[in-house]
Amino acid sequence: MESPAENSSGIKVLDRSIALIDAVASGEKTLSELSADTGLPRATTHRLATALEVHHVLVRTDTGAWAIGPALARYASLAPSKIIDAAKPIMADLVDTTNESVQLYELTGSSRTCVAAAEPPSGLTHTVPVGSQLPLDRGSAAKIFAAHKLVDAPFSDEEMATVRSTGIAESVAEREVGLASVSTPIQGANGAVLAVLSISGPVERLKPSPAEKWGSQLLVAADKLIKAI
Repeated sequence: MESPAENSSGIKVLDRSIALIDAVASGEKTLSELSADTGLPRATTHRLATALEVHHVLVRTDTGAWAIGPALARYASLAPSKIIDAAKPIMADLVDTTNESVQLYELTGSSRTCVAAAEPPSGLTHTVPVGSQLPLDRGSAAKIFAAHKLVDAPFSDEEMATVRSTGIAESVAEREVGLASVSTPIQGANGAVLAVLSISGPVERLKPSPAEKWGSQLLVAADKLIKAI
């Protein structure tokens, strides 16, 4: 039985659609799981989820589950954001310090989306355009999300424990040949991971360990950002 929403707008189809989006925001959901989480009948759940898929608000995964679609990330990238506004000068300073590319990622369903990026003015760089959706099964930013149990990913328990204890994850030629990166979480007052701050660049410049090369500078920048928000 569907229970009334605490913040009901009085427009039933809108409230039900938002309930579906909220349910999927915590992770991929099958039709049965969506129906159970929202209290909506399966037929209603399927009808609304399919409509949201048409507008790219939800998408189907390879397994047939529902996940957050690219439309929300696109809208979010255009909207004012306290964390993005606070991050921009800090990211610019980090670029000046490292002369490498810096990105801010947010978790969007079955992918991570670049919501802010800063690049050095010259030299060999690795550009990740704002709005890019990247996988969650490889890369240092993906490891941060996985270490905090926000996604299921094929990383070892030992590595995830190390990421949680150090606050740092690194990758070398995992997502792309020749690319290395180091990442750290941006956490809210309740400890929830709001975003991931990353430094990326050519393996030749960051080897053998991106974390050893720029990890301490990254942590200092993350601490400034956390205090700013």
